[in-house]
Amino acid sequence: MSEERQRSLHQVAVEQFQRAADIIDLKPQYREILSHPKNEIIVNFPVKLDDRSTKVFTGYRIQHNNILGPFKGGLRFHPQVDLDEVRALAAWMTFKTALAGIPFGGAKGGITIDPSQYSEEEMARVVRRFTHALGGNIGPEHDIPAPDMGTNSQTMDWVMDTYANITPPGARQSVKGVVTGKSLACGGSLGREEATGQGVLYALRHWCGETSARLEGLKVTVQGFGNVGSHFAELAADAGCHIVAVADHTGTVRADGGLDIHKLRSWVADTGGVGGFPAADEITTEELFSEEADVFVPAALENQLTAIRARSLKVRLVIEAANGPTTPHGEAVLADRGIEVIPDILANSGGVVVSYFEWLQNKTSMAWSLTDVDERLRSIVWAAHDEVVVTAAQHQCSRRDAAYIVALNRLADAYNRRGIFP
Repeated sequence: MSEERQRSLHQVAVEQFQRAADIIDLKPQYREILSHPKNEIIVNFPVKLDDRSTKVFTGYRIQHNNILGPFKGGLRFHPQVDLDEVRALAAWMTFKTALAGIPFGGAKGGITIDPSQYSEEEMARVVRRFTHALGGNIGPEHDIPAPDMGTNSQTMDWVMDTYANITPPGARQSVKGVVTGKSLACGGSLGREEATGQGVLYALRHWCGETSARLEGLKVTVQGFGNVGSHFAELAADAGCHIVAVADHTGTVRADGGLDIHKLRSWVADTGGVGGFPAADEITTEELFSEEADVFVPAALENQLTAIRARSLKVRLVIEAANGPTTPHGEAVLADRGIEVIPDILANSGGVVVSYFEWLQNKTSMAWSLTDVDERLRSIVWAAHDEVVVTAAQHQCSRRDAAYIVALNRLADAYNRRGIFP
């Protein structure tokens, strides 16, 4: 496991798209461009803490590609955030938006920080100083951040407000689209908070349609119970799935007949994690990977599904709700065992799709109903899944390779038509 984790995450991201590029014989110049971020912004900024001391934080914004539209991607606040991780996440965003067919490029950002160690007032100062340090490197027609691990709608509200206040007065009401994932009060969209989890459920529904499996009664295990994992679990349980095991950083819980996800979410809201949930049995993290189920949904950090864990899985399907959860060795084991994988750039694209909807609503000063958002989300996600299935059959390749082929064809088409300046 340690050997796998020593690999560069960005190199893994490059290898994934290069494998698909080999299948379609992508032009060398496009391979070269897509192997590197377009811009890398690193900022070190001081923040006054509540005890009147000053601490310098390091923040990143990696802008990978914008041939199809403005840079787009989340802001991650986590102690493990580093340049390599953000490079990989930015690259995956480029392919994710291209696969979804929305007019965005790919970017990612973050701060190396543990938000739980700071007060709300301190975090507000951190976010505002980070936004000020980024300055013109973000903007509603240039680079549009969104929430990711460790950030939420409040974070985005602070970013938007700070950006508006460093914008000339006459333009302040037109820059709400500088970020997506805002609260409804500050220009957010209905359906955005649960959008990624909803997209994961659509992925599961699509697979059921392909395989004639019934959604009702499917046994599902979930690693990670943050925004994505908890919303998916709740939506899936409401649709009739049995969520038999859930893990997060505080522990792992299971129940033979399925966990009561509504009660579990309330428990997590009160205690900060799934550990100790009274209406369940506690098991180890490794036992999660050997729990017998139909579907495993990794919704935590990258590099969690290693070769060792892939050999332990007793499922038919893996849906990658997290970014980069499966190591290359783990992926090879899953392929050898005939376990299907719906890749991250397809499975978790619901968030960026609804971010696109929010951006459109901000540009037009309109507000869509939840029904409109969900119907448009399903249409876009469903079309992407259809294309991946057809492409996988056409090239006799995995879903991951097929997803990258669809994305690469769209990127290559844009480069073929626009050329490379000068």
